[in-house]
Amino acid sequence: MTYQEAIRYLDSFVNYEKEASYDYKRLFSLDRMRRLASMLGDPQDSVKSIHIAGTKGKGSTSAIIHSILKEANFSTGLYTSPHLVSFRERIRIGDRIIGKEDIARLMGILKKAVEKLRPDTPTFFEVCTMLAYLYFREKKADFAVYETGLGGRLDATNILKPLVSAITPISYEHMDKLGKTLPEIATEKAGIIKDGGICVVAPQEEEALETISWICKEKSAKRILVGKDIKFKELAFSDTEEVFCASGPFNDYPSLEMPLLGEHQVVNAATAIGVIEALELCGITIDRRAVKRGLKKVKWPGRLEVISRRPLVILDGAQNRASACALAAAIKRAFGYRKLVLVLGISKDKDIKGILDELLPISDKIVLTKANIAERAADPSAIKELIKSRDGDIYLTKSVGEAIVKARRLASKDDLILVTGSLFVVGEAGKILDE
Repeated sequence: MTYQEAIRYLDSFVNYEKEASYDYKRLFSLDRMRRLASMLGDPQDSVKSIHIAGTKGKGSTSAIIHSILKEANFSTGLYTSPHLVSFRERIRIGDRIIGKEDIARLMGILKKAVEKLRPDTPTFFEVCTMLAYLYFREKKADFAVYETGLGGRLDATNILKPLVSAITPISYEHMDKLGKTLPEIATEKAGIIKDGGICVVAPQEEEALETISWICKEKSAKRILVGKDIKFKELAFSDTEEVFCASGPFNDYPSLEMPLLGEHQVVNAATAIGVIEALELCGITIDRRAVKRGLKKVKWPGRLEVISRRPLVILDGAQNRASACALAAAIKRAFGYRKLVLVLGISKDKDIKGILDELLPISDKIVLTKANIAERAADPSAIKELIKSRDGDIYLTKSVGEAIVKARRLASKDDLILVTGSLFVVGEAGKILDE
């Protein structure tokens, strides 16, 4: 296979990341992934793993853990989704994303195994996940950090046997698939907790915490609570960094600096430190200096990412109410600006009204748009119908590119352009703004 052939082959599988509605619990099972993995020699078991689930912050938490382990001189893989610009961003070791030649070669191996599964056919995400397993095994990574795709219990990543699992903050999302209540959603997310394992739990709503705690007890898993077992405190912040301290059962971290902005990112960092502390229970010691360096150097594009300063252009992939609330709070406290021009595109299966409730109060002008995923993107006119009494401040566009042009015309040098609502929108915007 060539790289282009490999990507075309990958795109031939059904991609539920681009589908708005489907029967999640009927369509998904781990049996197919286990059979596929068995054919390929169970590559997921060849590398020590860390597994992250949650509603918000799971990608940032994964990136922070990856950065710390990298600074501790471990060869460390990172698997996240979706990508912003290139598919290759999903799979990396250290600072290097997977190479085109690696994708082409490994997809050829994977294709032979997939053919043996027929008529049972894996999904796009299942094939991506198996590709990551194969790549990390081939490169003999010391560790691999995996972010779940959707939920946890039925997620393709959940055939792992991780050293440590972590649950980031849980809120209402994908309610048509994961459940209508927080306990139902938490049950799906906490499905990654393994018998006798270790689970680091970020601060949660009471109902979610009760559910996670019950599952830990049922599975005889050790529970490490961020905020209780892992203490943290914000010390200072600016529009370029967060400064905080933390402590755990094994180490104190008196002064830490991180370029990821917002109080919610301090919570994510504390959760990552909880995972690093938990590795001590597995006989793995990470030097405190590696923790400090890893936080200082962490990169996670599309999350309160400042693209330019005059005007301020910020990209953030907030795509549910809780993330939008955290984004609004971070914007108000960290940045100075005259007016805010909101460029907003949301997937139709998201809580559109909830996102609007959080972002409209901080916005002066609103440019509605949609990502180039016709099956899933909400139409800008449908979003507009949910906005009351703002007709003179709302502009409809047909593409992210058109929306960026419009926002730039509306903004002065002292204004802020915020592009958000979907990682798909942010990815397209980042590519356009980088040209």
